[in-house]
Amino acid sequence: MSQGPRSGLTAVSSALLAMSRHLEVRDVLKTIVASARELLDAEYAALGVPDDHGGFAQFVVDGVSEDQWKAIGPLPRQHGILASMLQKGETVRLGDVREDPRFGGWPAAHPDMSDFLGVPIRSDDETLGALFLANKNCPKLQGMCGFTEDDAELLAILAQHAAIALTNARLYERSRELTIAEERSRLAHELHDAVSQKLFSLRLTAQAATALVDRDPSRAKGELQQVAVLAAEAADELRAAVVELRPAALDEDGLVATLRTHIRVLHRAHSAEVTFESNGVRALPASQEEAMLRVAQEALHNALRHSGAEHVAVLLDKRGAGAALRVVDDGSGFDPRSVRSAGRHLGLVSMRDRASGVGGRLTVESEPGKGTTIEMEVPGG
Repeated sequence: MSQGPRSGLTAVSSALLAMSRHLEVRDVLKTIVASARELLDAEYAALGVPDDHGGFAQFVVDGVSEDQWKAIGPLPRQHGILASMLQKGETVRLGDVREDPRFGGWPAAHPDMSDFLGVPIRSDDETLGALFLANKNCPKLQGMCGFTEDDAELLAILAQHAAIALTNARLYERSRELTIAEERSRLAHELHDAVSQKLFSLRLTAQAATALVDRDPSRAKGELQQVAVLAAEAADELRAAVVELRPAALDEDGLVATLRTHIRVLHRAHSAEVTFESNGVRALPASQEEAMLRVAQEALHNALRHSGAEHVAVLLDKRGAGAALRVVDDGSGFDPRSVRSAGRHLGLVSMRDRASGVGGRLTVESEPGKGTTIEMEVPGG
């Protein structure tokens, strides 16, 4: 035992440093779970963040493969031991979780677990989540818990710091949202002032040219040249504003993480199932990432607001040095030719412009009753 406290403190220190490196809530949750499992040498670890409807808003696991996790099925509900931990804020240490009267079973694909250690993650009077471990990697006597009281104390310390890290991550995300909103408001005012002045001057100069065109063609020509200058300046102002309005999350997190977050929000906000999958895509030039994000947003808007789709899938795949984005829905579909002839573009013109503007291309496949697939490909750097 002489080496226990030293190695334990070193492990805790490493875990705390790992948690402090992340600011995104999801990353913090994953780091907490991985750190807890490694710290106490457990086979499985999980962390659940409760929602307001008897379930979990987020549930992160470590020690379970992605295929296993998919086979297990939907997120667990707040019942049994999990509910007790969340409601009472008590540490739970069991020799065999299956023999506890609160145990309600688990899905067929769920790994078998015996000894169990769980602690709540609390901030003041609020329970932020429940952190628990199962199957400590050590010899165990029949009915005895592999997790010791020292383990429980160590995990409680980790949970206290996890509460701080999780609270900080939430505050960071809220602060960033407010900062983005404030920045966009500021830019909107600046854009309005700058472009409005240019357009006002442009209108006056055009009126002057119109008045002079018959009696003084030479001066009218000069005024028209000034119109061209003012129009170019107004275009520059707009272009600069568009560059400044590039999403902050895209700058900081990259295209894959930004799309994943955006789609997670849409999935919660709409009745349709919205999924995202990415394979091997690395950083692209900034202009291409922004164009792909905007096209994805436009295509998702159409699918969720106009098509009546029940399922919308967004796929981002590596293609050569670049990437291909596909947004596929099972909605009502449409005839692209009739949409064009009717003068209704559903954003297709702007999407094509965004694609061609960064050297890419956009294709649209759709027909009534058979859904829609929009694909954008960019060349990369």
